[in-house]
Amino acid sequence: METTIPAAFADAVRRDPTVPLLTFYDDATGDRAELSGATLENWVAKTANLLRDGLGTATGDSAAVLLPPHWQAAAVLLGCWSAGVTVAADPPRPVEVLFATPERAAESAAWPADEQYATGLLPLAMPLRELPGGFADYVTEVRQHGDHFAPGRPVRPTDAALGERDHAAACAAAARRATELGIGPGDRVLIDAAAHPDPVDWLLAPLLVGASVVLCSQLDPDRLAARVDTEKVTRTLH
Repeated sequence: METTIPAAFADAVRRDPTVPLLTFYDDATGDRAELSGATLENWVAKTANLLRDGLGTATGDSAAVLLPPHWQAAAVLLGCWSAGVTVAADPPRPVEVLFATPERAAESAAWPADEQYATGLLPLAMPLRELPGGFADYVTEVRQHGDHFAPGRPVRPTDAALGERDHAAACAAAARRATELGIGPGDRVLIDAAAHPDPVDWLLAPLLVGASVVLCSQLDPDRLAARVDTEKVTRTLH
């Protein structure tokens, strides 16, 4: 088992960069986005470059990620971890950078940040028409950065990752959750985002054991059986 999240992600991409690694549905809006390992890797690299080159973050800096389960949230989280930036957990505290939806932008007062980015999580990664005050648009800004990320030094197992957990502890927790949830290597797991909002469940657990994800927001139970068949799902978590 890998002991850093970037190493686990690199393994997942390397197995086959062309196959879907994360497929996202929003049954309320009809949005569907399918990201191969290579496509998600590009978004992760762009986010890491935004943090390192655009903002000058360093290993040990922290980010608040006030985003629901979504493919863009995966890019932000994995980009933070690739750049050596820890993702802060409650209670709120000052951070170097904040990512939020417009609906949660008001919470920025509790998470004082040097830089603030908003995303509407819109279909086709469209930018917001109107930004909250003091926020830049994540999808507009991140697209200006490169598709490949070269860290100054590799992330270490003892580097902070998620709340109080370092990378080794976060990977170990994700592996345990994969066992508890019945996720195994090669699985294609459908996850109800409302039932599993913790990124350890919807992102890291599948990643650590070599599974791919069909992440469903506002899941419509009437569409579940057809989706399981269409997406060749082997494990369902709802």
